[in-house]
Amino acid sequence: MFTAIVFLPLLGFLIAGAMTLLPYGAAPMGAANLGHGAHGHDAHGHDDDHGHGHGHGHEHHEAKALARPAELVTSGFLIVAALLSWVAFVQVGLGDHHGAFKVPLLPWIHTAGLSVDWSIRVDTLTAVMLVVVNTVSALVHVYSIGYMSHDPDRPRFFAYLSLFTFAMLMLVTSDNLVQMFFGWEGVGLASYLLIGFWFQKPSANAAAIKAFVVNRVGDFGFILGIFGVFWLFGTIDYDTIFASAGSMKGKEIVFLGWHVDAMTTLCLLLFLGAMGKSAQFLLHTWLPDAMEGPTPVSALIHAATMVTAGVFMVARLSPLFEQSPTALTVVTLVGALTAFFAATVGLVQNDIKRIIAYSTCSQLGYMFVGLGVGAYGAGIFHLFTHAFFKALLFLGAGSVIHAVSGEQDIRNMGGLKSHIKLTYAMMIVGTLALTGVGIPGTPFGFAGYNSKDAIIEAAFVGGNAVAGLAFALLVIAALFTSFYSWRLIFKTFWGAPRASKEVMEHVHESPSVMTVPLMVLATGAVLAGMVFTGLFIGHEYGEFWKGALFTDANNHVLEHMHHVPTWVKFAPFVAMLTGLIVAYWFYVAAPSVPEKLAETMPGLHRFLLNKWYFDELYDFLFVNPAKKLGRFLWKEGDGRVIDGFGPDGVSARVVDVTNRVVALQSGYVYHYAFAMLIGVAALVTYVMFGGVR
Repeated sequence: MFTAIVFLPLLGFLIAGAMTLLPYGAAPMGAANLGHGAHGHDAHGHDDDHGHGHGHGHEHHEAKALARPAELVTSGFLIVAALLSWVAFVQVGLGDHHGAFKVPLLPWIHTAGLSVDWSIRVDTLTAVMLVVVNTVSALVHVYSIGYMSHDPDRPRFFAYLSLFTFAMLMLVTSDNLVQMFFGWEGVGLASYLLIGFWFQKPSANAAAIKAFVVNRVGDFGFILGIFGVFWLFGTIDYDTIFASAGSMKGKEIVFLGWHVDAMTTLCLLLFLGAMGKSAQFLLHTWLPDAMEGPTPVSALIHAATMVTAGVFMVARLSPLFEQSPTALTVVTLVGALTAFFAATVGLVQNDIKRIIAYSTCSQLGYMFVGLGVGAYGAGIFHLFTHAFFKALLFLGAGSVIHAVSGEQDIRNMGGLKSHIKLTYAMMIVGTLALTGVGIPGTPFGFAGYNSKDAIIEAAFVGGNAVAGLAFALLVIAALFTSFYSWRLIFKTFWGAPRASKEVMEHVHESPSVMTVPLMVLATGAVLAGMVFTGLFIGHEYGEFWKGALFTDANNHVLEHMHHVPTWVKFAPFVAMLTGLIVAYWFYVAAPSVPEKLAETMPGLHRFLLNKWYFDELYDFLFVNPAKKLGRFLWKEGDGRVIDGFGPDGVSARVVDVTNRVVALQSGYVYHYAFAMLIGVAALVTYVMFGGVR
């Protein structure tokens, strides 16, 4: 069963990929931009639903004949994998299995000192991630059948989706660090292909390259961490590493000429990889730009799978991180700063997908705070619930974009709730879950209430040096999250329409192939928190996790978080309610207030609108100097020196000499006679003066 779960997406990729190679009628140049509309945004697949072109910028292009089989095969395989994943979740998490077990696949690397076999590691953490990855991926596949219906390259798109899913499954089922790194780089490759799917858009190409390059920074630290683990433990096998981790506590190594704590150094290097993959503070800049990809890509990669890989990695390696309080403190600090930073930027964004992207960045920060204070169950619980409501919000945003002719700017929307009632209802459910609406002190609430509030409570009782700061920043971030989430709802669905009359005439609900996945995700956004709280962080914690998450004997956070003061339990609720009230005041009751506020604080508004100027800072520090260095090496090093004194220099001298020789061949007989006369005179002179003895 587990082999089928992992390899069905790979089989779908191979079949769909083969279909892209078969001969077909070529689409006209520019078809890759199909469906972007006049605004240059996503394909949304509704040109002639009403028998009109209605100015969408759509054209009928010839698609590949095998597009429909590619959609059905890949989606069918993912649905089967998702159903099997839930079966595995019940068997492993709720069954009688004790500890992890392995499903061997094949021998891989066997050299002196290193032995690596390819196998699937199955424990509760694996089962949770299988459910998250395959459920969201299956729903995204189905949703994409409608969303991408007018794109001529659907087989390629679905092949990429399945390839990404397979790579993510290899990551979460890995039994050693090399296997994890294989999946880690696989999702990086697939994300590059998906973000740049519309490769004829320069902005999509730039976003794909940016994501790839920024992740290389984190991956450099990750691979150094893997090397360090092998050097210290003599193996990369999880079981052996985890069994020996306790004995390495306090051991020092020499790193870059300094005597440093071995476990702290290795954990920080590994966490650097997590920072890149999960878009944490300082390595976050790629995530908002990645919205250039089709909206289903955002729902799959940037809500539930790749960006959570770093969270999964830290949780999987919890036996190592528990040996380094310093590393956990850094994890907590970075997570708290990310949650706060991304929430502040989300306050002023106007692109509907970028608002949700910054929300994702912020919520990932929450997850890392949970891990950093030692509440690993709470961190993974938020990963689990977040997958449902954030994928719901992204796909709901896609349904909105579908309805308004490709527009993504919420300033050009408004008045949509009466036109797309189902999408509006689904977006409301996602917003209620994201903002954490629930009844404080009880388990009753939407998914985000149970998991996010648990992390905030864990931060309050956390024992590391920055736990108090993290608690404060998370509560503030909860207020900001509520504000920008309801701002999105009010500006998109409430008030008078701000779109053109032509667009509003053709606003309509998405087809059922797109709305059914929304309803399934909405069910998870409502129930996931209440149903699974006891398993992930409650009284059934030990029986459910069965040692998949390691907590040190001195780690009592999970116990203490259930006994925090009442005001701590109410703090996130008050923050959520305050954000809702302020958003209603700003964008419904007194819509002129935000503009006046921006005018009174123009510097702060520009600072947030420009995302704390990180892109400009990195351009100044890294990008522009790298470009200048590259241009210098190109023009001076390669052009002037290497080519000048090498191939180009030699060829130029040969051409120069031959040009001079050619000038002697004038074609006039008297020139040749004169040259012969000179030759004869020279020969006679040579003989006369003793040239021949």
